Amino acid sequence: MRTTAESPYPAHWEADVVLRDGGTAHIRPITPDDAERLVRFFERVSAESKYHRFFAPYPRLSDRDVHRFTHHDYVDRVGLAATVGGDFLATVRYDRIDAGGRAATAPADHAEVAFLVQDAHQGRGIASTLLEHIAAVARERGIRRFVAEVLPANARMIKVFTDAGYAQRRSFADGTVHLTLDLEPTAESLAVMRAREQRAEARSVERLLAPRSVAVIGASREEGGVGRAVLAALLECGFNGPVHAVNSALPPGRATLGGAPAHRSLPEIGQPVDLAVLAVPAPRVGPLLAECAAQGVTGLVVLTTGHTRDEQRDLVRRARSLGMRIVGPGAFGLINTAPTIRLNASPAPRMPRRGPVGLFTQSAAIGIALLDELERCGAGLSTFVSAGNRADVSGNDVLQFWFDDPDTRVVLMYLESLGNPRKFTRLARRAAAAGKPVVVVRGGRHSGGAPPHGHAVPPGGRTPEPTISALLAQAGVIEADTATELVDAALLLAHQPLPDGPRVAVIGNAEALALVAHDACRAQGLDALPVTALGPGAGPEEYGRALADALADPRVDAAVVTAVPGQGPGGAPGAGGLAQALHAAAAGKPLAVAHLALDGLAEELAARGIPAFPSAERAARALAHAARHAHWLARSTEPGRVPAYADIDESAARRVIEEAMPERSAADLTPGQVRALLAAYGVPVEPGPAESGGVDTVVRAEVDPAIGAVLSFGLAGPPSELLGDIAHRLLPLTDRDAAELVRSVRAAPMLFGWRGARPVDTGRLEELLLRLGRLVEDQPGLAAVELSPLTVAPSGACVRAASARVAPPPRTDPGPRRLPAY
Repeated sequence: MRTTAESPYPAHWEADVVLRDGGTAHIRPITPDDAERLVRFFERVSAESKYHRFFAPYPRLSDRDVHRFTHHDYVDRVGLAATVGGDFLATVRYDRIDAGGRAATAPADHAEVAFLVQDAHQGRGIASTLLEHIAAVARERGIRRFVAEVLPANARMIKVFTDAGYAQRRSFADGTVHLTLDLEPTAESLAVMRAREQRAEARSVERLLAPRSVAVIGASREEGGVGRAVLAALLECGFNGPVHAVNSALPPGRATLGGAPAHRSLPEIGQPVDLAVLAVPAPRVGPLLAECAAQGVTGLVVLTTGHTRDEQRDLVRRARSLGMRIVGPGAFGLINTAPTIRLNASPAPRMPRRGPVGLFTQSAAIGIALLDELERCGAGLSTFVSAGNRADVSGNDVLQFWFDDPDTRVVLMYLESLGNPRKFTRLARRAAAAGKPVVVVRGGRHSGGAPPHGHAVPPGGRTPEPTISALLAQAGVIEADTATELVDAALLLAHQPLPDGPRVAVIGNAEALALVAHDACRAQGLDALPVTALGPGAGPEEYGRALADALADPRVDAAVVTAVPGQGPGGAPGAGGLAQALHAAAAGKPLAVAHLALDGLAEELAARGIPAFPSAERAARALAHAARHAHWLARSTEPGRVPAYADIDESAARRVIEEAMPERSAADLTPGQVRALLAAYGVPVEPGPAESGGVDTVVRAEVDPAIGAVLSFGLAGPPSELLGDIAHRLLPLTDRDAAELVRSVRAAPMLFGWRGARPVDTGRLEELLLRLGRLVEDQPGLAAVELSPLTVAPSGACVRAASARVAPPPRTDPGPRRLPAY
């Protein structure tokens, strides 16, 4: 048996997790210092749960039991605990055994696993979460299979195992259910983990946006101040629940503050509080956490600025350990316009109108500007989160919530960084494919400056900005350049159908403006048809007939209507009549209106769901975003598939990576390790002279902190090195992606028989790209792999040289952390 000295405390196994009900917990290895915690935990477990765990009455733990359950070598014996506030909620333990079920005296790949969950916390998904983490730990220690003995009456635990998605076997003997789980991740186990993650993270955000009661801590006694503004906003919006003001400087006996019940401290409220808004100086935030947790608070909005990065990390760690989540620091707040909630926990002076747009920002200033712009154009808001420094709750968390939210049809995000880009692109792709476009502005990407103070942003990668934009587009993200463009896109996407194609009819009562719209459409890549000029005296009837005729034409996919004050005897077309005529003529195809100096037209159109823009260029740009997104969506219905190769040995590749970074630090693999790593995925390295007629290519797979896991391809030499002729795709890579990648470089004709040469074996090339993509996607410790050169000839393809680098996966997502295996 290995000794504890040989295996120091594995701090990288620690993780913050979100549970099924949206609460948080901390998972960590059990240590000898946990003896008293273990005893207290065991005393809170019912006799029935103890019987299910030990198969016999087990009223208390002996000293020997306590020693056995708290002393581990972190290799053959491992125990993990889920904790809140330092107390154990649940434990899981494995003991390595040989295939016959006996304690292993030499390395074996079997382990017996057992759980114990406090009764008060059963049903929160703790056991399922612990199973994910103990399985990852076991794989790291060379264990490939769990076995468990479960009493038939313990239906909950049987369900935890059977629902995990791992390959498993089950038998019944001697009055117990014998379960065996193969711990190699499968498509089903990954889907189970992601579904659990989505439900938990969505629920945690829902609890923030739908509290039953709110307390504003630090609301000033006098008018003015951010806390007092939030208190006024909560009362003005008609929040559907109690609102409390808390200020330690209040004189004794003061009953109200700004119209809300007033208290000198949170405990004085005398009833549970779900959401606490903190408007106190930064040094006072930390000491308030325990008081908030004791009052039942599950979410904190920290408006305060001035925390250092270390102070932020400590704040989040302590809040999560107490089961709470934090929006901020430096947050602008939360808004939920649902009639049953009506929450405005922000300094925004008025409640936005109800609508289908979800908005996430980091910067408070940008949040104010976007709320004002959405209100001005009549887009309407469902929910709003301004996360400030995004120390805990991130855009990815809110994306999880919006995915299931029936009241949100379009997602707007103004981001200073992508946080965890690999997760962001996955979530954005899923939302877009489900019919919820994600429109993003990446603030400051052209400035080259440092990120805003306090924001957790990883060091930039090597991918150029134009390439990052192209990769985001591959994931279905609609990227806007400005806040105005962001709102314009939302206005059209939220209220109009997507076009079937790029063909646009242009109609207007002033030929000059109509021609501007025509040229703007062409500049945006749309196919603008000849202008239909109505003349300066055109009224609502003429507009209605022209629009109806245009949209009835099967060659037309969308329309842009321009309108200016008329010069003829009819004068300006009436706003109400024109809006009604355009609405009546719409025929299930998108319509955008550009108008100049027509009072009231934008409001009349907004009331009928027709977007109006003050310039033809803005209308054309919004329509172009919709057309490109429709094209992406049509292609996403046939995205291709990620092939399953029977000869891939994930375990062998994982062993190479683990051996290469025993101290969990970055390292370059030796040539032998590179060959073993690639061979495990069916990519042989064969040094030697190139085959006659072959073409040298360069393939690189890299986890870039700016965008995620990227596969790059180009022809070796001048095409890629001098001309930058390199194509990129996000992982996971499908067979369709691989085929497009090979054909998307400008030098691709050299692979397909340029100037009479024999075409090379692009089928084998695409297979090697797919295998390399699988390798990087499956192995989170792999930071970069380069195949250079990969020579492709008419008879096949071979990797003549390769290099690789391993590193612990970056934990850039400020939300609850997952183990590297996920």
